[in-house]
Amino acid sequence: MLLEEETLRLLPDALEQLERGLSSLPEFESCAPGLDRMPQVLAEVARRLADNYPYFHPLYAGQMLKPPHPVARAAYALATWINPNNHALDGGRASSAMEKEAVAQLAAIFGWPQHLGHLTSGGTFANLEALWVAGQLNPGKKIAASSQAHYTHERISGVLHLPFHQLPVDARGRMDCAALEELARTGELGCVVATIGTTAVGAVDRLPEILRLSKKYGFRVHADAAYGGYFQLVDNLAEEAQVAYAHLGEVDSVVIDPHKHGLQPYGCGCILFRDPAVGRFYKHDSPYTYFSSHELHLGEISLECSRAGASAVALWATHQLLPPVRGGEFSAGLAASRRAALALAKRLEADQRFVLPFTPELDIVVWAVKAESLSASSALAHKIFDEAARRNLHLALAQLPATFFARNWPELKPEQENILCLRSVLMKPEHECWLNRIYGLLDEAFKASRA
Repeated sequence: MLLEEETLRLLPDALEQLERGLSSLPEFESCAPGLDRMPQVLAEVARRLADNYPYFHPLYAGQMLKPPHPVARAAYALATWINPNNHALDGGRASSAMEKEAVAQLAAIFGWPQHLGHLTSGGTFANLEALWVAGQLNPGKKIAASSQAHYTHERISGVLHLPFHQLPVDARGRMDCAALEELARTGELGCVVATIGTTAVGAVDRLPEILRLSKKYGFRVHADAAYGGYFQLVDNLAEEAQVAYAHLGEVDSVVIDPHKHGLQPYGCGCILFRDPAVGRFYKHDSPYTYFSSHELHLGEISLECSRAGASAVALWATHQLLPPVRGGEFSAGLAASRRAALALAKRLEADQRFVLPFTPELDIVVWAVKAESLSASSALAHKIFDEAARRNLHLALAQLPATFFARNWPELKPEQENILCLRSVLMKPEHECWLNRIYGLLDEAFKASRA
């Protein structure tokens, strides 16, 4: 069986337990229409869903899509029988408490016993809240991020009517700190987004240097660790990345996405602020929403209103089963992904057909195909991508600056700025033991592309 079924076996007992907890209510008959026609509709849903890439399978090594843990899937499904809304305690009393506990565990990853934070629908909205607070504290000042940072930061700055400045990167895709200091000297900078794991190559910005400049020039530092945040828990990073993670607790705000490496269903992001006093910017006085709760509720520290309580329940359950701490089962899975990336990188470095621009910092590997020109290399990469997919190996394509390859491919004469590369995100622990199979299929795809 390809698809996990334990969730289905465990749900009936859990649902019965939930019903016992509600036994003081009088029974009633649900009037949901169309129940007799559900089998046909669900069969069609299953048929339609099969028209997807196999995101759950180890041969899917393309984009950032990690299957949720069975406990997250089961807890999320169980919560939908209640359908809590974590905007206010009135809409999700139990799930709001679970959210606070789960968010506190995320904050503990960065060493923050005191914090302000909550779950969001994803990393984009979490980053929006961080930059909104930065704009409240430094109105009208610039937001800066690197050219390899997620494109959402420029969009968000536009939504917030804050000027945005894109900074260049070094040959490993990390923010150019000399260019950052030049911008900071103008006094126009309000907040810098340090990317802890870029979505293209998994690059980790040089956080100690960014924090040093922050102290010197007085701008805020927001860490977009939507992808890489959980790697705070592993011990097998290279020294330079490890040093950056050691300083992650010093930033003003951080975003981490449980629906990436946190084993959660979409959508589940999280925004955390080191200083709880920023909660004053969220303050509002609704005349009707909060009539039965006197405690602080999550709607008072969130720009989003209705939010799925089921996401909080799923994350809480996952933390109970697999605590997000160093040396545990959860961090062991991340370490396995990191080992898989290093092993793939080593094989690519030894293969004369491919060029690796640099050793991966997390679990994302990118490589180019050797050819006489950038355009020929890009065309070959596209053919290999297609041939691999025909063999059920699903990679990704990424446009990267040709300068990334200058050191390892000095004979290349670039006739254009960018090169189309192949990319693998090895975020499933199973990838480590599937690496021989993956490389064998890559070899087949290369040969077919040259036939």
